[in-house]
Amino acid sequence: MTADDGAPTLPQLAEEMIAAGCRRIRVLAWRDLEDVDAGGSELHADHFMRRWAAAGLDVEQRTSLAAGLPALAERNGYRVVRRGSRYTVFPRAVARQVLERGEYDSLVEVWNGVPWFSPLWCRKPRITFLHHVHGPMWDQLLPGPFAHAGRLLEARIAPPFYRRTLTLTPSEATRDDLLALRFRSERVVAVNNGVEASFVPGGTKAPAPTVVSVGRLAPVKRQDELLAAAAIARRRVPDLRLVLVGDGPLRPALEAWVRDHDAAGWVTLAGHRTREELVGLYQSAWVVASASLAEGWGLTMTEAAACGTPAVATDISGHRSSVVDGVTGVLAPLERLGEALADVLLDDRRRDSMAAAALARARTLTWDASALGILRSLHGQVMGRRRV
Repeated sequence: MTADDGAPTLPQLAEEMIAAGCRRIRVLAWRDLEDVDAGGSELHADHFMRRWAAAGLDVEQRTSLAAGLPALAERNGYRVVRRGSRYTVFPRAVARQVLERGEYDSLVEVWNGVPWFSPLWCRKPRITFLHHVHGPMWDQLLPGPFAHAGRLLEARIAPPFYRRTLTLTPSEATRDDLLALRFRSERVVAVNNGVEASFVPGGTKAPAPTVVSVGRLAPVKRQDELLAAAAIARRRVPDLRLVLVGDGPLRPALEAWVRDHDAAGWVTLAGHRTREELVGLYQSAWVVASASLAEGWGLTMTEAAACGTPAVATDISGHRSSVVDGVTGVLAPLERLGEALADVLLDDRRRDSMAAAALARARTLTWDASALGILRSLHGQVMGRRRV
């Protein structure tokens, strides 16, 4: 069976891989979907793994063991094996893959800051998925000398080992970042993220200008800067309301900011919300916002877009992938974010136009297409190896 355009479908690619002797796929990832710190990368992995498993592939994810989670799990048709801490998972997982090389047929490496260096030890068909270049994020994640080491590893030490590896990214913006690190253009492929079908337009907009921001409350997401930007926007939009969805280590600082600025009347720290509640928040928001320092894609931007809500966000690589500046939302430097929020909230016609464009674009982004694109790349590696 083929797609309407004549291209092979995901089940067809899986069938061809199995016939070629490649059924057992290992996926190396720093965290998995049930980890308390799970985010977009973990959601992305779950989407492609569950679809590959449904197509008949034997998928096993190797990841770190977070507190409170079992060492072994079954989820959405694939297995999860958790071993090691946030840091020891790397040497432990690599050692296991070397020892168990006869127990899997191909490998997917998810490079999330720290690489697994699969080109050095894996001789099976493999691909690497890299969501974004961390760059300035290292200063948020680690203290001084360790942050420098992280940048050095990502930008100087690791890239030469990966230049012959087929490396996938979620966006053309991240692809450009990798080319700047001298990855080979013909070996870097952008495969867009998707949007879950549960994110749909509907409901009514909130009566007051409402800004919603969704994400882990962490320094790299810079919700503290978003609070400051919203305060600036309120000089021109005095009835602005801001809802921050999520939880994390930055929450105490955000609570202190709200107290110090007497902002409890217009800022809501909503914590975690169910999928249904999140859809309702996206639908009622006038805009979705992010002040993030770095993103691989900016998944919340496209989730909101699928609910008919445009974005106002910092002009960073990941946001340039999920937001078409001036069309589906507005991207601005951090120092201009407050004024950009006010501009959009005060211009009904412009906001409605961007909302319609955001919805139209979101409807072209599906997880089925994303999972197919990633498998197509792995399939190419498998069949290329067979021909040799």
